[in-house]
Amino acid sequence: MNGAELLAEILRREGTEFLACYPRNPLIEACAKLGIRPILPRQERVGIGLADGFTRVRRGRANGVFAAQAGPGIENAFPGVTQAYSENVPILVIPAAASLNRQYTRPVFSAVDNYARITKWSARAHDVQFLPDLMRRAYHALRTGKGGPVLVEVPDEVWKADYRGELRYAPQRVYRGGPDPDAVREAANMLTAAENPVLFAGQGVLYAGATAELVELAMLLPAPVLTTNPGKSAFPENHPLSLGASTRSGPRPLFDYLKRADVVFAVGSSLTETSFGPGVPHGPKIIHSTNDPGDINKDYAVDHAVIGDAKLVLRALIEEVTRARGGKAGRDAKALSEEVLAAKAAWREEWMEQLAADTVPINPYRVVHDLLNAVDRDNTIITHDSGSPREQLLPFWECTAPGGYMGWGKSTQLGYGLGIIMGAKLAAPGKLCINIMGDAAIGMTGMDLETAARNRIGILTIVFNNGVMGAERDVLIVSDEKFGAMTVGGNYTKVADGLGVAAERVETPDAFIPALKRAIETTASGQPCLIECMTAEVNRFSRYG
Repeated sequence: MNGAELLAEILRREGTEFLACYPRNPLIEACAKLGIRPILPRQERVGIGLADGFTRVRRGRANGVFAAQAGPGIENAFPGVTQAYSENVPILVIPAAASLNRQYTRPVFSAVDNYARITKWSARAHDVQFLPDLMRRAYHALRTGKGGPVLVEVPDEVWKADYRGELRYAPQRVYRGGPDPDAVREAANMLTAAENPVLFAGQGVLYAGATAELVELAMLLPAPVLTTNPGKSAFPENHPLSLGASTRSGPRPLFDYLKRADVVFAVGSSLTETSFGPGVPHGPKIIHSTNDPGDINKDYAVDHAVIGDAKLVLRALIEEVTRARGGKAGRDAKALSEEVLAAKAAWREEWMEQLAADTVPINPYRVVHDLLNAVDRDNTIITHDSGSPREQLLPFWECTAPGGYMGWGKSTQLGYGLGIIMGAKLAAPGKLCINIMGDAAIGMTGMDLETAARNRIGILTIVFNNGVMGAERDVLIVSDEKFGAMTVGGNYTKVADGLGVAAERVETPDAFIPALKRAIETTASGQPCLIECMTAEVNRFSRYG
């Protein structure tokens, strides 16, 4: 077999179900011959998103793969890989490359050199005989420790070269690191001594499959739980101890409990300081648990750290807290649960005027509220796009099952949600997969609705069309007033129809639910659907931090 056939066989053994790709890469045909489905989007960034969303839903049990053309193909993929890197998503990128003797001849693009800062690990294959070793290292990097994109660049002659001998390659396992017992003991002592502990959960809880352990620890202490944007759904938000999640916006109780905490236990989170996440305020002691020692003291001076896989850390903490208490109960979990529920109910009541608004144009909060109450959230995966849709959806969407929400935001590239929701649908074809995007976002990647139609990826896209880039209006006031710089528009129902996607335009609040029911029926048949909601520009956000 040649290099392309060799790589395809390794991907098959690693359980690859589809190959996101665009468009000239020898791996594409080699994979197709083995039954690995090629999916060609309209642009490379969306191809990365396909691999990203698939990986998030499978959570490391299988990794999305993207194959790029040499030169312009891998150049165009750069922003997508940047986004995946910022969100720590373990995807595999395999670009073609110029011949080895052209690697350092200007202007030949070197993927290994240029991607070094936005990948967890990258390498160039110099010889077909070394490809199995490179792929073993690549998959080990994908499945061990902190996630991130991994890149293997394959020059022209390596694709074509014949591999000598029998391929000896076994799929790479996930290896998890356990915590230091002494570190667990100290963390348990700090948590049990705290008067107002708060659990701060990141997406590491999702990748570790540790939701059950997080719930058990929250009830045992007891302590309320908040999640980061990418960690949203790691803790069931219909649980009485859930405070919800936050980006810039979030539920008021989340910020209130965080401000009065005396100990914050961050688990499965890098604790990266970002304007799109709930920062830890000055004052409480911080216990930081992560699978990457490099995260410790990166942005926050922590009081204690526990290094290890979130599931193993949480299980060890549960056992240590139980042992330390000698079977005695902690504080009254029932009373704390009732207090948290009352705080959340009061906050939501403050917003009912927005959530139940019957105004025209439609209030976007009304769409979120109606959607929340109309779908089976246990069998729904939802994501957002950057800007206002993220801030309007995240505080009010209540997740009930792990992985039911795909949060992102450290880079906030407009249009990214469309690719990842297609990847999610490929990973979980039986679930309702929804992406909410604004009119600016659909302008970035909307042509890839045709990718969903062509490949029968039955996603639901909801567009908030208010005719303006509302999230940025405050920074370009004169530009907008004088030249209309922020005014964007279009009839996206007609665009979708032209791309072979079923679509409806909704102009009144009462019309949304009937349109939603029809859209869900369409997606169940394997076809994508778009609902264009003509919304008002609403600049009130749930911000209390």
